[in-house]
Parts: sequence; C-alpha cells; structure tokens
Amino acid sequence: MSDSSRPNLWRRLPLWQKILGGLALGILAGALMGKDASAFKPLGDIFINAIKMLIVPLVFSTLVVGITSMRDPQKMGRIGGKTIALYLLTTAFAITIGMLASSIFQPGAGVDFSFEKGMDAKEAPSLVQILVDLVPRNPIDALANGNIMQIIVFAIGIGISLIMIGDKGEPVVRVFDSFAEVMYKLTEFVMAFAPFGVFGLMAHVSGNYGMDVLLPLAKVIGVAYLASILHVLVVYSGLLALLGKLNPVRYLRGILDALVVAFSSASSSGTLPISIRCARKNLGVSEGVSGFVLPVGATINMDGTAIYQGVVALFIAQLTGIELSMMDYGMIVLTGTLASIGTAGVPGAGLIMLSIVLSQVGLPLEAIAVIAGIDRILDMARTTVNVAGDLMVTTLVGKSEKELDFEIYNAPHKQ
Repeated sequence: MSDSSRPNLWRRLPLWQKILGGLALGILAGALMGKDASAFKPLGDIFINAIKMLIVPLVFSTLVVGITSMRDPQKMGRIGGKTIALYLLTTAFAITIGMLASSIFQPGAGVDFSFEKGMDAKEAPSLVQILVDLVPRNPIDALANGNIMQIIVFAIGIGISLIMIGDKGEPVVRVFDSFAEVMYKLTEFVMAFAPFGVFGLMAHVSGNYGMDVLLPLAKVIGVAYLASILHVLVVYSGLLALLGKLNPVRYLRGILDALVVAFSSASSSGTLPISIRCARKNLGVSEGVSGFVLPVGATINMDGTAIYQGVVALFIAQLTGIELSMMDYGMIVLTGTLASIGTAGVPGAGLIMLSIVLSQVGLPLEAIAVIAGIDRILDMARTTVNVAGDLMVTTLVGKSEKELDFEIYNAPHKQ
C-alpha cells in the first residue's frame, strides 16, 4: 500500500471502527505494559476535557433551539410527559432485571472478602428537595458549575419565554440556532480525536485494572454485563418493535458511535454530543425532539446505574450472608429508581447512589470497597446502557410526534 493511500483509508473508515480500533489497541497496550501504560492517559484526559468543554454550551443551546423549534408549549409538555414516563418505566425494568440476574447467578456466593470500616452513610434526597433543587438560584453559577438539571430548567424557561414573546424573540432564536450549529461543528472536531483519546483511556484502565482485579470478581462483572445486554436487546428493542413498530436492528446500528464512546469514557453526559449526532444523522430524529429529550435523558435516565444497583446490592447481600425480604427488594427498586434521577452523568457517580440504596435496606456500606476496585469496569457497561436508553426514548418520542425521518432511519448506516 502506498503512503498516499493510507490517509484515504483512514478517512474512509467509519468513526465507530476507528474508535473500536483505539479501544482494542489500548487494551493490548495495557496488557503488555501494565501500569506503565498510564503514560498514554494524557491522551484520554485531553479527550475527556474536550468532551466536558462541549457539555454545558451544547445542552443549553440545543435545549433552547429544540423548544423554540416546537412553537407550541402544549407540544413541549406532551413530549416532556412521554419522555419522563418512558425513562421511569425503563429504569424500573432495569433494576428488576439486575436483581433477577444476581438472584439467578449468585455472584456473591462463595466469595470471601474482608471489609474496611469508615464509609459514611448517605441520606437519600427527598422528592421535595429534588424538586426544590431543580430551580437555580443563580443560572450563571449553574452554568459555571455544570449543574445539568438546573441548566435544563433555565434553558426550558428561556425557550418558553422566547416562544411567548413571538416575533420579538426571533433575533435571539437565530443567535441560539447559529450557536447550536457552531457546537455541532466543534463536536465533529473533537470526535476526530476520539480514537486517540479512547486508546489512552483504555491503555490506562487495562494497565491498572488487569487480571488481578478481574479474576476474583469476574462473576459479578459477567452478571452486570449480561443484565445490561439483555436490557438493551430485550427491553429497548422490544419497546421499539412493539410501541414504535420500528426495526430495532437499524436502531442498534445507528447508535454504535455513541455506545463505543460511552463504553470508553464512562460518562453519559460526556457522550451527549455524540448521542445528538447519532439521533439526527443516523436515526432521523428531528432537531427539536433530540435537542430536548437527549439532554433530559443524560441527566435523569440511568437504566445502567439501576441495573448496577440491583446486581451489586444482591451481590453484597450474598457476600455478607444477609437475607433480603420482599419489602427490601421493593425498597431497592423504589430507591434505585428515585436515586437514578439525581445521579450525575459522570464517571463514578453510581457508587454514591449505590450507598443510598444500601443504606435503605441495611446492607453494610463498607462492602462498597469490594466494588470500588472494579467500579470503572462496571461503570463502562452501565454508561453504555444509559446512552442506549436515551437514544431509544428519543427515537420513540420522535416517532410518536411524527418527527422521525424514516428514510434516514431505514437507510443503510453510514458515517
């Protein structure tokens, strides 16, 4: 192969193949180099920083554009109701699947670990407190600190206000529309670096969380991954086929880019720019629907975290020999579903929410130390489920609102 043809070959490769290649090479580098592979971590840090750079302006601009493009407050309320109902439904399914899988395969049976004391219990936030915290005291502070829920509320308020003032708001709408397009283009630039960033991330993870960590807890990792795959293939694909009358294979192929980035970055908020891109270009969801549903989903839809909570709660109960009652199982489902609403879409947030679930059913919080060593590996799976769920709900809502381009959805998947 000539030197001139190599760049052309690289450009012709779909983005997900480039990212997958970076992921595979990163795992190989970590396996061969061990902890020395952390030398590549700065590549991953640059990529994650670039993704984080996009989140706040992208969420804010796309939400405002999405709301103003609807031109109908009633329609926005209808879409919001559908979105939240679907997210809560799938979250309840997810935590139930996680507990069922852990009950069947018993990942904690026969495993012996000693625990270190010292982890403090976290109190679950009340529903009233969650609602109060949605409204930002200072929107600039919310934007600066990346408080996504408050940013969403502020953006919705701006969008509704622009609709209400009619023609006077058109200049501002055009500014937000142009700014959103700028963010989409900037996302393309960042994604061009994704294969190298993913390589750096995976080299570090593989080098530091090698077989010494994987082997003792391989069973709980396997159960969590199995439950995650089942949730995507059965629940998500089933809802698309039954409620949307859509081919789930097209959906699965269309979201590959987002899934690979979610798996490697372990951040559903960080994957949001790629999710928006997949929804618009691969699934054919309108800008209005995707710009509203996806930012909300990146914050409140945590199906993967719910699966993780179900699997790990029962795993810890098995480790400690504690018998759980039906009331405990119900409490895990209820607390896990409610806690998932307040889970930040960033790496490691699941551990904090897990401590809330454990405290509600009397399981020892010090047992989290067992999970902390493999949390990153579990985090990658649960984030992938979260992102797949965001895109499934976006597709269903787009179909129900007649804002799904069937030509794009049914076309052969191209990057």
